Amino acid sequence: MPEYLAPGVFIEEIERGPRPIEGVATSTAAFLGETERGSTRPRLVTSFNDYRRYFGGAFGDDKYMPYALSGFFDNGGRRAYVCRIIGPGGQPASRSIGGLKIDAVGRGEWGNRVFVKVIDSTIKGGPNNTPVGFRLQVAYWNTPAPNNAYPDPFDPLQLSILPRPTVIEDFDNLVWKDPASPDHFVKRLEGSSAFISVTDLGVTAQPSGNFAPLTGGTTTPAPGINDYKGWDLVSSLRTGLSALELDEYREVALVTAPNASDDVALAVKDHCEKNKFRFAVIDVPSGRGNSGAIDPRSKLESQYAAFYYPWLYTADQQTGAKKLVPPSGHVLGLYARTDNERGVWKAPANDTLRGISDLEYYIDTGAQEVLNPRGVNVIRQFPGRGIRVWGARTLSSNSLWKYVSVRRLFIFLERSIYDGTQWVVFEPNDEKLWERVKDTIRLFLRSQWREGALMGVTEEEAFTIVCDRSTMTQNEILNGQLICEIGIAPVRPAEFVVFRIFQNTAESQT
Repeated sequence: MPEYLAPGVFIEEIERGPRPIEGVATSTAAFLGETERGSTRPRLVTSFNDYRRYFGGAFGDDKYMPYALSGFFDNGGRRAYVCRIIGPGGQPASRSIGGLKIDAVGRGEWGNRVFVKVIDSTIKGGPNNTPVGFRLQVAYWNTPAPNNAYPDPFDPLQLSILPRPTVIEDFDNLVWKDPASPDHFVKRLEGSSAFISVTDLGVTAQPSGNFAPLTGGTTTPAPGINDYKGWDLVSSLRTGLSALELDEYREVALVTAPNASDDVALAVKDHCEKNKFRFAVIDVPSGRGNSGAIDPRSKLESQYAAFYYPWLYTADQQTGAKKLVPPSGHVLGLYARTDNERGVWKAPANDTLRGISDLEYYIDTGAQEVLNPRGVNVIRQFPGRGIRVWGARTLSSNSLWKYVSVRRLFIFLERSIYDGTQWVVFEPNDEKLWERVKDTIRLFLRSQWREGALMGVTEEEAFTIVCDRSTMTQNEILNGQLICEIGIAPVRPAEFVVFRIFQNTAESQT
């Protein structure tokens, strides 16, 4: 309490009543898989153009990451972390040029098609009107040039006869001597260049003359299960699922690995179960025409994962022809669209998938009667209604958690309450605190009930909150524990709609 020694009027601000709980984001996704190029650190992208800038486009017949990300954004996704997965070994391309050590941002031979050039800055203001900094130009070709003949991308004559670069980056007015400057070359290039990172060699950057390629980049073998799990190194070097465990990626709520093997799918599912605040979307392997043999629960039983079938046809990003792709990216886009337009409590089903021309297999009602109880969410085509997701189940055999929307609603509520009650720790553990905790949670759940997330005509039917001596023993209180029990009645999807129609005759009315 403040000490008052002189007469007067004093104003004190005190804190009473509940603290508001803010609902957490539910639609940020993480994609794990092989990309054309890029860093192996998870990177946030907010559009498909963003993805292409940092990771490239389509490459290889069985590489599906570009199609998954395209489908995600086409169907309503807004934020995605891309985790590039590569096999062990291999080296990044590099070069020392103009007083700088320049490395490709990731391992692989793609870095050998990165060309760099150091020239004087276009901004002058030094002694005798000399340049005040330097300029770094970067060019990248996504395919090797014939006879290794690469043009200067800023020379119109060369560009008229040689293949143009796929991407050009141009960083002007870079500062070398002042690390505190926002134009210091390390700061400017960190996170801004999709191709290179730069190390200061301790000498003044000098013009280098012509464009020169990075060299020494070597290919890596196909990634295995350990590469998807990632390596538990220092936080700045973590990759794969291990990197997603870091607190800086805590906003990730959805995880997938397009066209994952059984081992990778199991690892993704295990990751979400361990995290408790994430949900996995898993693809059926391609070519499973015998739908009766599909039973994912035999290996993937979980309330934190959902399974989708069949694969989808979309346009090939290189040729425009039909391309068969796994459904996970498009489905996650539908998850995001449903969350943003309706709410996480609405099942992501009975809505169309965008950017799709056809299905690998057509599933009828009879086949779905076999698949649905197994937790296989079928994608079907309906005349006049388009291609729709026609299932909303998890891979859990527990009937309490069989619906995707119920599990994800609880994830949303639990994470929001967890984040919104951190202030409680080390407060005096007495009746006043218990009431304040109840009021804080009640205010949040009331708002969710009013929006339609909870079942019940009245607030009392929708949820209950108990935090008193009936939930805590004296020994638990003495040991610093505050225990609050919360009962929630979630809304569930109307999966089976039955209309009972009868003939209303005069006799039936009496």
